[in-house]
Amino acid sequence: MLVPHKGKKKKKNFFFFFCLCVGPTSPILTQSGARLRQKGFWTEVVMTGFRLNLSPLKEPLGFVKLVEWLTATFAFGSCGGFAAKNILSVFCGDGRNETLDVNFHYPFRLSQVPLIEGNSTLCNHSVSTTYLMGDSSSAAEFFVGVAIFCFLYSMAALLVYLGYMHVYKNSDFGPILDFVITAVIVFLWLVCSSAWAKGLQNIKDATDTEGIGATLALCKGSNITCEVTEFANLRTLNISVVFGYLNMFVWAGNAWFVYKETRWHSQKISTQPGPGRQQVPAAI
Repeated sequence: MLVPHKGKKKKKNFFFFFCLCVGPTSPILTQSGARLRQKGFWTEVVMTGFRLNLSPLKEPLGFVKLVEWLTATFAFGSCGGFAAKNILSVFCGDGRNETLDVNFHYPFRLSQVPLIEGNSTLCNHSVSTTYLMGDSSSAAEFFVGVAIFCFLYSMAALLVYLGYMHVYKNSDFGPILDFVITAVIVFLWLVCSSAWAKGLQNIKDATDTEGIGATLALCKGSNITCEVTEFANLRTLNISVVFGYLNMFVWAGNAWFVYKETRWHSQKISTQPGPGRQQVPAAI
């Protein structure tokens, strides 16, 4: 009776493990290859130097990136630094009326904006310090933060397009990184624009007649009426919301042009059979 030699089995197992580790589909080689490609991209950028070429601005890839830079500028410029004032008129029961200034500004922490500072007297009533209700700072700061990031990234991408397009075209890492960042930015614009649109509506509700009337206890009296007689111009904030959604569509359209520069698109085209090619039947 023959007994299988254990040494040969160990050698076969070792040979199988060795092929798995160093073969072309090995995860070790795959990860190391990705690192080398990434390292090679940045090395080539440093070694080749800056070569100014304005022709990418005539192509959709560079022109749309310039549009993205402009729309991002308008987005955070129309929201950040905004300040406005509503005027609240308090009509007393004896025929007198008094006015209050309702000031609010970016980043719209309304709960920290005093409507009445200190103990004051209105319509012969003592009123303590009162603040507005609501806080839209998180939505406003998120919106402005995304816009500033897109502003800076668009400038960096334009710098690569106009000076290092020869490296960008000949590498896999650059276009793929550009496409992934562009796709993430599209999602960020959708989220921050929706959040800021809701936050802006909360600001309008908190600074109108009903919102202030619910905040100020004096306005709940039977013989005292409160009404906002002058509203602040919120046109620029409305425009910022429009620019937010416009940025989302512009970046979504640019994602297609960036995707065409990746190897995923080129591989897809190379695998498709040409219209003039016909399969030759095999010989019997």
